[in-house]
Amino acid sequence: MRIRMPFGARAALTAVLALLTFAPAAMAVDEVNTKKFRDNVTVNGIMAHERALQRIANMNDGTRASGTPGYDASAAYVANRLKNAGYKVTEQEFDFPFYEELAPAELSQVSPTPTVYETATYDYSGSGDVTGRVVPVDVVLPPTPAPSSTSGCEPGDFTPAGSDPAVALVQRGSCDFVVKAENAQAAGYDAVVIFNEGQPGRTELFVGTLGGPTVSIPVVGLSFADGQALYNDTQAGPVTARVVTSTASETRQTTNVIADSKKGDAEKTVVVGAHLDSVLEGPGINDNGSGTSTILEIAEELSEAGTKPRQKLRFAFWGAEESNLLGSTHYVTGLSDDALGHLYANLNFDMLGSTNYVRFVYDGDGSDTPDTGAGPPGSAQIEDVFTQYFASQGLASEPTAFDGRSDYGPFIEAGIPAGGLFSGAEGEKTLEQAAVYGGTAGEPYDPCYHAVCDTINNLSTKALFELGDAAAHATLTLARTKTGFFEDGSLRAKARGRALKFDGPTVQR
Repeated sequence: MRIRMPFGARAALTAVLALLTFAPAAMAVDEVNTKKFRDNVTVNGIMAHERALQRIANMNDGTRASGTPGYDASAAYVANRLKNAGYKVTEQEFDFPFYEELAPAELSQVSPTPTVYETATYDYSGSGDVTGRVVPVDVVLPPTPAPSSTSGCEPGDFTPAGSDPAVALVQRGSCDFVVKAENAQAAGYDAVVIFNEGQPGRTELFVGTLGGPTVSIPVVGLSFADGQALYNDTQAGPVTARVVTSTASETRQTTNVIADSKKGDAEKTVVVGAHLDSVLEGPGINDNGSGTSTILEIAEELSEAGTKPRQKLRFAFWGAEESNLLGSTHYVTGLSDDALGHLYANLNFDMLGSTNYVRFVYDGDGSDTPDTGAGPPGSAQIEDVFTQYFASQGLASEPTAFDGRSDYGPFIEAGIPAGGLFSGAEGEKTLEQAAVYGGTAGEPYDPCYHAVCDTINNLSTKALFELGDAAAHATLTLARTKTGFFEDGSLRAKARGRALKFDGPTVQR
């Protein structure tokens, strides 16, 4: 819609625009002709790696999760491919809190009224089979508007359990679940039942995480209705309950696989990352075998072509992403100030083959996701690399938030320009998206997200083609550009006459 403007206003606007013409603007990254390279990065090459990851999962109880043999085999596969391609490969080892539920939880009232309750195990719960007296802990019924219950948040909320087995009945609210569980354990309780608080939206069976292996006793969840009923039973007389959990909650070791190109300025390093681990529930061939296989194919084709990057390329395959981004966090926090200062950018590729996909690009300038905001300076230009590429191919794309759910998180917290692609996870495709990208509205982007069915049959090769080429384009563009992100065109801090090497606790293999 065009709006007519009075002459005087037009004259004033013209003067302002003339001034703005001389205002400095953020630099745009050089255009790099990536056509030949993109032709060499093929879906067939990506799928070859996907098949290898699927076979690894098949041979290791259907999983490639960090802390399991399936992950170790995945890391060995990636490391061997990269070494054979001529990269300097480093395995960065770190400890992390491993958790696995070995059998479903059980919760029942033994007396006076035998009752079986629907329950589930809290992440990082201990194992045990406990039958004991149920002791309510500072329960608020009926619940008041939030904030309501502070049940179990203070050590003084718990009366000492004594020598006989006891089960603490704790209400959700006010503090972290681990605080409630640790306070119960310190007071001598043998198990903890946490029931939902009771306000609207807080009534269903809810199960959270304790965050790490700090509690050795069973901790399970209960809905508000069942928790209220159990509490009321305790007010009429003694109640005995049985709680059963079977878990592995311990500290284990895993690795990041880091591969550096032989060429390129180490004081201008582009980190191209994807997480290598799956969840325990499945083989993770889309999440994130697709990102892993794509950047591995890119790395191999760059080497095969003899490409000489101006910036050093560091391909990173992160461990323990599914345990809260622990691998990438370990890498970033382990860098020295000098090493951190010489990271030029981070590209992140987490899920590129969703069957009901959308071409999501991380919203570097924050213009479409104001609730989460922009990435660090330079991220807007990385977003432009992707959006302009898709536009050049006649393909739509749309922004997705830097919401902290993937391995760009530690980089943007440290101020590193970041960007990347995402084909969608558990979110549902909208009618508008289905009209643009095809697929099915009202269905998840990936119906097998974090599930046993995330196999090689859970991939869109069309998504791998489109997003894989975009990933290849961005990687080569940032590797070859002569232009920085900022107004003075700078690419790095001033050289200090020293070579920069990979910085952090490592093991060479």
